[in-house]
Amino acid sequence: MCWFEGPLAAFDTETTGVDVERDRIVSAAVVVQTSEGAQPLVTRWLVNPGIPVPPEATAVHGLTDPHLQQNGRWPAPVMEEVARALAGQAAHGIPLVVMNAPFDLTLLDRELRRHRASSLAEYLGPAPLCVLDPWVLDKHLDRYRKGRRTLTDLCAQYGVELAGAHEAAADALASLGVVRAVGRRFASRLERLTPVELHARQAVWHAAQARGLQAWFARNGSEESCDPAWPLRPAVRTAA
Repeated sequence: MCWFEGPLAAFDTETTGVDVERDRIVSAAVVVQTSEGAQPLVTRWLVNPGIPVPPEATAVHGLTDPHLQQNGRWPAPVMEEVARALAGQAAHGIPLVVMNAPFDLTLLDRELRRHRASSLAEYLGPAPLCVLDPWVLDKHLDRYRKGRRTLTDLCAQYGVELAGAHEAAADALASLGVVRAVGRRFASRLERLTPVELHARQAVWHAAQARGLQAWFARNGSEESCDPAWPLRPAVRTAA
C-alpha cells in the first residue's frame, strides 16, 4: 500500500487574522482517516480567543465575538488538547496533512507558548511531525500550471469535494483528500518515497519556492517578505 492510500491525519485552524505572531486560533480540527475511503474521525475545538475578532476575519469564517464568548472554551486547555492530539498521531507514525503548514503549525506553537509556557516541539517530544502540505506538493509537482493555488482551487483541480470552506474540519478533510489525489496523479514520482523522505524534500521545495516568490516581489517593487522555513517558523523572542 502506498502512503497516499494508507492512514493520514489532517489539521486546520480558523483565526483572528494572518499574523502568526499576534493572531489567535478561534477554531481547530483534527481529522483522522485510516485508509482512503474510510469514514473519517473528526475532532473539533471552538475557542474564545480572549481578544476581539476583527470583522474581516468573521467575514471569512463566520465566527463572531458573541458566539465565541458563549460557546468557545478558554485557549489554554484547548491548545493542550490539540497539541496532544497531534503528538498522538506523530507517535503512531501517521503523516499529518496541513495546507500551508507554516501558518497553522506556527500559530499553534505561538498559542502554546502564550498559554502553556511550552512549544509544539516539547509536546511532540521524540516523535516529530511528518507533514504533507498540499500547497507545497502541488506547486512543486505541477509548477508550470497557471492560476491560483488556494484550497478551493486545489479541490477543483483534483476533483475533491469542499463542503463548507473556511470551517476547520471541512478544510482539513478537503486538504487530506487533495493530498491523496496528488499522490495518485503523481504516483510515478511519489510512490517510492516514504512520508519521512517526502517531508524532508518539501522543506527544500518550500525554501526554493519562497526564494522564487521573494525575487518576484523584488522585481515588482514589493517589500513583502517570504519566510523559507517549513513546516514551522522559528520562534521569535516575544509573542504578544
